[in-house]
Amino acid sequence: MPDTRPRRTFAVISHPDAGKSTLTEALALHARVITEAGAVHGKGDRRATVSDWMAMEKARGISITSAALQFVYDDHVINLVDTPGHSDFSEDTYRVLSAVDSAVMLVDAGKGLEPQTLKLFRVCALRGIPVITVINKWDRPGLSPLGLMDDIEKQIKLRPTPLTWPVGEAGDFRGVLDRRTGEFIKYTRTAGGATRAPERRMAADEVEEADLLPWQEAVDGHELLELDDYDHDQERFLAGETTPVMFASALQNFGVAQLLDLLLDLAPGPSPTEGVDGSVRQVDDEFSAFVFKVQSGMNSAHRDRLAYARVVSGTFERGMVVTHAGSGRPFATKFAQAMFGREVTSVETAEPGDIIGLVNAQALRVGDTMYVGSPISYPPVPSFAPEHFMTCSAADISKFKQFRKGIEQVDQEGVVQVLRSDLRGDQSPVLAAVGPLQFEVVEDRMKNEFNSPIRLSRLDYSAARITDADGALALRGVRGCEVLQRSDGTHLALFTDNWRAGFVARENPDVLLEELPAGGS
Repeated sequence: MPDTRPRRTFAVISHPDAGKSTLTEALALHARVITEAGAVHGKGDRRATVSDWMAMEKARGISITSAALQFVYDDHVINLVDTPGHSDFSEDTYRVLSAVDSAVMLVDAGKGLEPQTLKLFRVCALRGIPVITVINKWDRPGLSPLGLMDDIEKQIKLRPTPLTWPVGEAGDFRGVLDRRTGEFIKYTRTAGGATRAPERRMAADEVEEADLLPWQEAVDGHELLELDDYDHDQERFLAGETTPVMFASALQNFGVAQLLDLLLDLAPGPSPTEGVDGSVRQVDDEFSAFVFKVQSGMNSAHRDRLAYARVVSGTFERGMVVTHAGSGRPFATKFAQAMFGREVTSVETAEPGDIIGLVNAQALRVGDTMYVGSPISYPPVPSFAPEHFMTCSAADISKFKQFRKGIEQVDQEGVVQVLRSDLRGDQSPVLAAVGPLQFEVVEDRMKNEFNSPIRLSRLDYSAARITDADGALALRGVRGCEVLQRSDGTHLALFTDNWRAGFVARENPDVLLEELPAGGS
């Protein structure tokens, strides 16, 4: 039977170290799907963050892959996608944002809006994704709340509409004033923030003497916001004109329950989706989905390959035969899984908004569409402009078979863009990346997953443009330029820098030299 419970599918975005993985874990804790939280750098018996599983993630304390968590809260199905925070992995984040209906933008109370936060917000704006803002780490010294509201309005051009207001300045977090009810929600710390933080709701006349001064300051702030019309308007929020704001401490689990309730109350659910030909798939039409991520190596015990797909319309049923839009060929979905971090369970059915993992579906690539019934093809996910380039070769030539298989895998997953030419051959492909940390991921995985250590050698290119077969011929022999081909057939002209790319374009006005979307810093 179809699961008719409402869906909320969202991503958490922010600058590195703003607390995304900690918030992801805190949300799962408050939904009672885990019983104890732990930081990425677990200490003693504290467990590692449920959404971070790669060895490099645990060692560095950053999120590299995008983990999907699904759980039930208050009779809603929550699909939470924890995105990479590091700017080197902005392509992966962009792919994730193609699969969600809303985003939670996490802002560090002490640092305000940071460069990667702003970049990711711009992606949300381009995709028309409504954004809820959480001012995190209010338990530490930080900026003034009004100053943060001013920054949001000036830098991202959204009118902030706080739904809670902090009681106590940054570093002295007593609780929040619920601006919709006028109540004081008082928080109580737990040991290390490892369990749900107890909270007590009270009316204004019940506030205890020890909290009266910070409470009155919060009331003054609330009244000032009312006078200036900083109140929530649902239509303006969904139209991308305003952003509801909350104050929290994910590490202490303060404000997390309010965020879950807010997502249920205000965040949009799945909606009709337009295909590349202009046709629209309604949510209750026949099944369709698109792949936004391909990932392998989640289980070190055996070689696995998981294609993450967002259900767009209809009901998915395990074993159903679907059509692959790119090839027109049918294939059976024998094994489908639901994810909770690294843990996977078999899934029998899934509804619009759900994220499913299709096991060992070798034909699927990032951006592919699957459907039943009337053909539909959803817009492809664009690749970002690479700025770093390295040649790659097998350190041990006797392991070339493993080398070739591993390079093919990281290419299909979009870990890096793999470029080839007749001159360089399969023995020495060029790896192209938005950020250099992507190369470290490739090195680590080639050594540990495919048993084929690699040698990398830096190329003196920093700019790429899309060209075509005619352009490849015209640019042959041009100084400071080399044309290679991606596995999807796209020709990329590489240049030493943007100045050289511009100069060659001016000198060759008939040659196609198209810029890619910017993804770097």
